Amino acid sequence: MSVNRDQRVDLEVVANLIPPQSRVLDVGSGDGSLLELLQDTKQVDGRGLELSQRGVNECVARGLSVIQGDADKDLEFYPDKGFDFVVLSQTLQATRNPKLVLDELLRIGNRAIVSFPNFGHWRVRLSLFIQGRMPVTKDLPYSWYDTPNIHFCTIRDFVNLCDELGATVEKATALDANGQKIGLSMPWWFWNFFGQQAVFLLKR
Repeated sequence: MSVNRDQRVDLEVVANLIPPQSRVLDVGSGDGSLLELLQDTKQVDGRGLELSQRGVNECVARGLSVIQGDADKDLEFYPDKGFDFVVLSQTLQATRNPKLVLDELLRIGNRAIVSFPNFGHWRVRLSLFIQGRMPVTKDLPYSWYDTPNIHFCTIRDFVNLCDELGATVEKATALDANGQKIGLSMPWWFWNFFGQQAVFLLKR
């Protein structure tokens, strides 16, 4: 899915988690916005995997090293700990087997960074409660019948999945509807209710 860097406040949060000159694999590269940002600001050794041919073409046009591939099928071909960081940005909910994909990220990278829209946000709950319809928001812009997102989750769901896989949450950030960070001292339920999207740094 092609995205505009200006519309993706999570990209800056992700980039701030990655030290300069790291080896990075971006799974679900989209139009290459994140890889380009990392190469421009962090001089990373970046590689990408993108499902759509259009996305691959956009990445290559930017001079990025991105190949076509499916996160559900092709991550098994990457070696253990082949990268310092493996990033899955706003893509987890579009995978067929999110648990397997996250397990592979933790195998391939010394650390994994995952960002996703939070289906537990209060606007989503309100839309379901009042309108009785699947919500359409800035972070969930598709209607139910044409969305690429097939596995919605909440922040609490994701934390539970990390526990199942034995992953340690080293850092986590929840962003509200204005792209502002929610205080680290707030409990998970607060993040789950007010966080419109989340970014996790994981290690196993």
